[in-house]
Formats: sequence, C-alpha cells, structure tokens
Amino acid sequence: MSTRILITNAAAIVTMNAANDVFHRGYVAIDHGQIEEIGVTLSSQKRQYFQEHGYAAINAENKVVMPGLINTHHHLYQTLTRAYPPVMDAGLFRWLKGLYPIWARLDEDAIRLSSLVGMAELALSGCTTTTDHHYVFPQGIRGDLIDIQIHAAQELGIRFHPCRGSMNLSQKDGGLPPDSVVQTTDEILRDSERLIDQYHDPAPNAMIRIALAPCSPFSVTTDLMKQTAVLATEKNVRLHTHLAETLDEEHFCLQRFGLRPVDYLEEVGWLNSRTWLAHGIHFDAAEIGRLGGAGVGVAHCPNSNMRLGSGIAKVTELQHAGSPVGIAVDGSASNDASHILAEARQAMLLARLARGADSMTVMDTLRMATIGGAACLGRTDIGSLEIGKAADIAIFSLNDISYSGAGDPVGALLLCQPNRVDTLIIQGRVIIERGELLTIDLLPLLEAHRKKATMIQA
Repeated sequence: MSTRILITNAAAIVTMNAANDVFHRGYVAIDHGQIEEIGVTLSSQKRQYFQEHGYAAINAENKVVMPGLINTHHHLYQTLTRAYPPVMDAGLFRWLKGLYPIWARLDEDAIRLSSLVGMAELALSGCTTTTDHHYVFPQGIRGDLIDIQIHAAQELGIRFHPCRGSMNLSQKDGGLPPDSVVQTTDEILRDSERLIDQYHDPAPNAMIRIALAPCSPFSVTTDLMKQTAVLATEKNVRLHTHLAETLDEEHFCLQRFGLRPVDYLEEVGWLNSRTWLAHGIHFDAAEIGRLGGAGVGVAHCPNSNMRLGSGIAKVTELQHAGSPVGIAVDGSASNDASHILAEARQAMLLARLARGADSMTVMDTLRMATIGGAACLGRTDIGSLEIGKAADIAIFSLNDISYSGAGDPVGALLLCQPNRVDTLIIQGRVIIERGELLTIDLLPLLEAHRKKATMIQA
C-alpha cells in the first residue's frame, strides 16, 4: 500500500487527545508514517487533493478508528505453556515453581516461535506497540534471545519495547527459580549494555526501544537492582520489574530485606519516573501517594491477577496520585490470552465490580489502553491520533454479530464481546487487512508453534 493513506467515513474516530474528541464521519490522512491531518469534514477540494497525490483510500464505514492499543507487560515465551495442567489452579509461587522446570527447556527456536505467535495474537486484537519481559535464560543456549525477539518484531512489523529481564537469585541462595535458569550479575549487565548499544532508538517514532528489567524481588539480588538502576540512568533507558503482585511477595520482602516492596524499590534507586511496574496490587494509601509523587507507572494486568487470585490493583487511586497506568495482558500462561482489547474490557468490568458502575467509563478505559500505556513507556509520539504523531491506528468493524444493535459505536468495543481488528496500521504501514495478517503466514507458524509446545511440555 502507498506511504500515503486516507481513512474516511468512520462511524467514529476516537482521537484520545486531551479533549477526548470523537469525530463521527471524519477522516484521517497519513503521510510517510505520521498523521498529517485529522478532522470531521472532508471537503471536495481536499478529497481531490488526496486523490491527486496518491493517497490510498480506506473506507471505514460502520467502523471505529482509534489509536493502536499499547501492551505494557508480557512474557511471550509463555504462549508455549498455556493451560498447563499441573498449575491451572495454582497461585503465583506454586505456579512459578511448577513451570520453571518446563521453561528451562526453552531454546532459540522456541523463543522465535513464541514471540511471533504472541505478537501476532496481540496485533490481531488491535495492538500496535508491545513490551515483553523475558527473564528466562536456560543454561547451555546462546545469550541472544532478546535479539531473536527483536527480529521477530521486525518481521511482523509491530512496535516493540523488549525488556531485558534477568534472574540471578536461585533457590540455593534463597530465591524462587532453579539454578538452571539464572545468570550471573556480570553476564546480565554485559548483555544489557550490548542490547542498548545495538538496538535502542531514542528518536521519535522509534520502532525498537530497550528497557532493563530484573524480574522480581524473589529472583534477583539487591546488588543487581542497584547496578541496573545505575546503568539505566547512564544509558537513559527505562526500568521495569514485577512488584507487589501477591502477599507472598510482600512477606518475602519483609523477611529478606526487612522492607515492604515500595520501601525496597526506593532502597535500590528505582522510585522515580524512569520506572514502571507490573501488577502493583498490594500498595497502601501512603505507598500509592509515594509512587504517584515519583511518577512510577503501573502495568495493570486484570486477567492474570484474577487467574492467579492475586488481587485487584487500585488503578483509580494510582492515577489520581499521579502514576501513569497502562493495560497489560501479562504472560500467556497466567492469562492465558494475548487479546489486548479483551484485557481492556476486563479492566473496566473489574473496576466497576470493585468500586461501582460509574468508577471507570469506556473512555477512561480506552485512554488507559492508549495514552496511559504510552506514558508508562515514556513516549509522547504514540497513544493518540493527533497531527505529527506516529500513524499507529486500529480499525474495528462493527459488522460482526456481537456488535449488532449497539447504539454507541465506541461503547460497543468494550461493552460487547471484543473481536479481531479489521485493519491495523503501524508507522503508516498496513499489517492487517480485513482481519488477516499481511506480513507473516500464520498457519505454518501455528503448526510449528504447537509442535514446539508439545515437545516442551512432554
């Protein structure tokens, strides 16, 4: 398709700008990866101009046009261990202990297949930017697993924030993971610096940005947390980790460090706006105030939190305190899906269950899944449809039976059953059209992925 695109006749264009403008029957013009124009009325003169200058036309009649959704936390390798029988009804610690030996069997091919499948699943649900938190590096295989993920993202065409995860505190030292999946501090820091130098792009509209992500308080040492914070400051990259996911973790921090999780975060130099956290459930009011005051972001993972019985994150309170909050599907062995629109719907419903039907509106939720996610990742160039921003756009058709009878096209996206995206545009490039991926052949990929999952779980 042309590097210039004109989207017209939309039932609704959800801008997610500061005013939350929604344009009905509006248009969006894209030129070389950026949004060139957006408005309500397309005059005949402008339409002629776009035609004469080779803009490819997308008719969005009975469709909702919105910013691409942003996934702020994932473990793509876990697509190979969905619905794993021994831990289907386990809480976090028992779930991890049951799966660590299985994940120790990962190899380079497993990382490539799981990354492609997980990213494709996200894209098909309307996601244009995703993170991944890969922290399992089995002994005996090469250390370039993050490179494999980056190449997979480039093949698919998705915007990617790989988080170089790590674990160096094994069971023999009082941690949770087995020795077979941890690395030394030197190995971790050396590879972290290599990845930043080789791939991190700080420029606007960057397709790849690296974050540093020691896994959790119960799988890394205090020294690694501190040295990672120093490296992130030196290289000007973001920090990510799991925190306050379960009460078990809180008890671990109190016993090992004599500190609650937020106190530990401050102790290791992470309580600042460079950081965003996965889950962030078990914070008290004072801790929420400290996190918000420091600008620490939170990746809200409602399905995973419910699946593992971890609790309900206080997302409204965190936002009011000043913390950016984004939506995240989490790993596909604790969700066990990578459907970002369905995740946003779950976030809205869970908030209403916990705090009342008026506590989170449809627009509040979509804002969290777009602008909120961008803020967690430290980005101002994505997350809304505004002139000059990256042309990352999800178009959802309302022609499916699940939307039939819906009075409000925007409300239908979350109040009705979420469906596959119709068209997905990333950096001005169409990668999904009529619900089908254009960049990879999905059927042979899924066949290979299923075979690898069977091998790993055997």
